[in-house]
Amino acid sequence: MSDLLFRPLTQQIDALVGRSVSAVELLGETLARIDATRETLNSFSAVGDRDALLAQARAADERIARGDSRALEGIPLGVKDLFDAQGFVTSMGSIPFRDNLAERDSVQVARLRAAGAIVVGKTNTPEFGHTAITKNLLHGVSRNPWNLACTPGGSSGGSSAAIAGGVVSLVTASDGGGSVRLPASFTGCFGLKPSWGRIPNESDLWVMDDTAVQGPLTRTVEDAALFLDLSAGPDPRDPNSLPHPGLSYRAVLGDLPRGLRVGYSPDFGYAVVQSDVAEIAYDAARLFAQDHRFEEFTGGPPQLGRKWGMLGAFEGLGEIEELLPEHEHEFGRGFLSGMLAGRRMTTAFWAEIRRERAKLNRWCAEIFERFDLVLSPTVPFDAPPAGGPLPAQTEGRPQPPVGVASFTIPWNLSWHPAATVRAGFSKAGLPVGLQIAAPRHRDDLVLQAAFAFERARPWADRWPR
Repeated sequence: MSDLLFRPLTQQIDALVGRSVSAVELLGETLARIDATRETLNSFSAVGDRDALLAQARAADERIARGDSRALEGIPLGVKDLFDAQGFVTSMGSIPFRDNLAERDSVQVARLRAAGAIVVGKTNTPEFGHTAITKNLLHGVSRNPWNLACTPGGSSGGSSAAIAGGVVSLVTASDGGGSVRLPASFTGCFGLKPSWGRIPNESDLWVMDDTAVQGPLTRTVEDAALFLDLSAGPDPRDPNSLPHPGLSYRAVLGDLPRGLRVGYSPDFGYAVVQSDVAEIAYDAARLFAQDHRFEEFTGGPPQLGRKWGMLGAFEGLGEIEELLPEHEHEFGRGFLSGMLAGRRMTTAFWAEIRRERAKLNRWCAEIFERFDLVLSPTVPFDAPPAGGPLPAQTEGRPQPPVGVASFTIPWNLSWHPAATVRAGFSKAGLPVGLQIAAPRHRDDLVLQAAFAFERARPWADRWPR
């Protein structure tokens, strides 16, 4: 197995441009790695026609030889199987959608292709991305490269396994309650949930959802900044897409101001955190804050796990209910049970969700008056078993509803940018994440803070082989 496959995206680009490796060679190693890890990681759920992919790689080599290469020329790309890539099935990890052939690219995929990326296939996801454990009846169980008995997280678990496992250096991912940050934390990757609207959502399945965003899941912070530079900006099909930020995220990575006010919460007032995870995240936060003003705070946002779950169930049920008379038996039991809970939505419960989100927004306004950055653990515990379940308790203490996303859900509901960096390793030898959140639309500040942490404690040279 070549070291090339474990290099950061930016280093693979440099190798291609410098012609120390060809796009054909990189593609060949990538396809061989997908084959070699199919029975272990199971990160890819589908792979494109190999002759067609080889033709694209040859064309990339020709462009590079002419000095006409684009930003991602010849880089293999894995697309999360919730989003369209022309010529590939968008299965949603669901048997009723196994023949759902995409006629066009999603906005994000189109932008990455336009930059020269080669879509090699689709990465695995739990059914409709509904859980933090990546498995489904159609494509099976994905596994964590650090320990194959564990999950790589979800719902971007195929993508995180591919990045950490040296399969590809470029994937797409999405985050509706932690689905970039949870798998990135479980696999020791970098993951960013951008501000809502930063990368356009145009899919029919997401147009009414105001919590889900697309974002980078990468080996380094610089890789993520490049990804965002190439994918951010408005699109007329998404009325909520944000204007272009007017800067290059990659260019400003090193511009983190000194003397920032850094707030740290060990639990947001309700999270049940594994003791060694708590220690590692706290130590990492103190390391980051050594050039800033650090303060640990108590309390936190409203506990919204149950309400977030009901909101997702109600919206998800609307997408599949017409299929139930003929296809109910084909959906996974856990997914179907979760979606059918949406039938319990009432006007009173909807109004309660609105009130709680208003409280959350007020808390966010107040906390970012006090602090420039808010840090916390990313996930309360080690990666669970590959086949599940999520833990009901941790060290004898019961987990709250949707406990796995205790730290991540608030920033989805409030639209703030939040990232996870590798903070260290638990006693079990599994990666632990530190979450960094910033004021709304300050994706640049989150990336700068993460970049500063990465320079203080580099991680990109250590991956499971």
